[in-house]
Amino acid sequence: MPRNESEQGSKMMKAWLVVAVMLVAASSLAGAEKKIVPLFQSGESLSSLGQVDKLVFSRLRQLDIKPANVCSEPVFIRRIYLDVIGTLPTPEEARRYLMSQDKKKRRLLIDELLERPEFADYWALKWGDLLRIKSEFPINLWPNAVQAYHRWVWTCLRDNMPYDQFAREIITASGSNFRVPQVNFYRSVQNRQPEDLAQAVALTFMGTRADKWSEEQRTNMGVFFSQIGYKKTGEWKEEIVYFDPEKAAAATSKGVLPDGSTAELSVDRDPREVFADWLITDENPWFARTLVNRVWFWLMGNGIIHEPDDIRPDNPPSNPRLLDYLEREFRVADYDMKELFRLILNSRTYQLSSIPADDNPKGEANFAFYPVRRLEAEVLIDAVNRITGTTEEYSSPIPEPFTWIPPHQRSIALADGSITSTFLEMFGRPPRDTGYETERNNRPSAAQRLHFLNSSHIQKKIENGPGLRDLLQVGRNEQEDVILMYLTILSRLPTEEEFLVFKQYSQTADVSGRQPYVDLAWALFNSVEFLYRH
Repeated sequence: MPRNESEQGSKMMKAWLVVAVMLVAASSLAGAEKKIVPLFQSGESLSSLGQVDKLVFSRLRQLDIKPANVCSEPVFIRRIYLDVIGTLPTPEEARRYLMSQDKKKRRLLIDELLERPEFADYWALKWGDLLRIKSEFPINLWPNAVQAYHRWVWTCLRDNMPYDQFAREIITASGSNFRVPQVNFYRSVQNRQPEDLAQAVALTFMGTRADKWSEEQRTNMGVFFSQIGYKKTGEWKEEIVYFDPEKAAAATSKGVLPDGSTAELSVDRDPREVFADWLITDENPWFARTLVNRVWFWLMGNGIIHEPDDIRPDNPPSNPRLLDYLEREFRVADYDMKELFRLILNSRTYQLSSIPADDNPKGEANFAFYPVRRLEAEVLIDAVNRITGTTEEYSSPIPEPFTWIPPHQRSIALADGSITSTFLEMFGRPPRDTGYETERNNRPSAAQRLHFLNSSHIQKKIENGPGLRDLLQVGRNEQEDVILMYLTILSRLPTEEEFLVFKQYSQTADVSGRQPYVDLAWALFNSVEFLYRH
């Protein structure tokens, strides 16, 4: 090999080797936990904590499991932004929070994030998965209906509609799929037989898989959904969902509810209303319990009953007293979903470090630490785009006739499950065919790692996007630039070791100008700390 080619290859290998060292340094979650807060502050004991923590930590003591310490402030701000609004904090937001000396700043930040419009964006995404909000194949809601349905869900979340009202409006809805968006719940079920409609209601609002019930139980519940009619209109893709009196005349006069009790049915009242009245009562053994268990699962990574949509007698809760308490508090708060969020998010249990205090295998299921989980596909690409100042292009031949999504549209705000991309599919976005939580696949794969390491998609965003160019202003010193990079990508300040590694790399590698910062961004994007919530 000619000497100049050999030297060039050596320089390239050296540059990438240093980047690899940077990647290893950035991959350790311990780097973000330099200032872990002790579980108990001076003078505190278990008796001084809130009821959620008392129930969790008492259970851990019974199992001889030591809980983790409380997470550091840099970890908390990143975690709370991702968990509540599915969005990273800006470097200004991160710096302001980290510099604040207010002892109540965690509580204040929680309240602030719950009122941001991104809260509705992110949680409409979650509900869109459950409600199967999708235009075509195999769910056929059609484009106009999808937009109306998603907007209705988004508005309910923004306005904090009580959950019992939210559920009742969906279950009892009648009217045009374009003008009464809630009726699309029934149109999203692939088979419109009464038993199939009943199974969709049971999965969504009772957290149970009715396909595991006896045939008699499924038939009994199907009676309440046996009088739904559907008719077309003159408008393209419009359909009316309604209570059909003709079906009511031939129906039974009694219905058997899932708890075994009976209900009187009459020809002049939609039996869905009878079912909804039973479902949202405080005595119902499924309704409130299902929602609090889902929210706990969404925030904590594991349901108190796990999986959160598989509630059954032989799948007991890991902490029955905790589930009972949350259920009771949710009812007392008149089904206020944001109050439920506050109760969980302000607990010390939620704010534990992701670094376990011991290796007991039962620790995760009993919430001894915060579980490390990869970011959802939509949240991940939105984070990359925000940092690099780039956008995604979403277009599709379905839903018909052809769909374009505006470039500024964030992925977490996509209404339609039919609109996807190679990235979203690769990183586990659910097809929204069944309403099961397990449809979303957050398990890492080799293809995902290679995409971040080698793809032109990510590399072009880093190199050509205006994000880094705008971030790195002329005349600012190297240390402040590195600080801004870490605040922007990881929501924390760099450690002294990390800064020294970068300084050495920028001085010795055959790079100049923006290139060291491009390589730094690449390394941080490929770190566990960026790709995962922790």
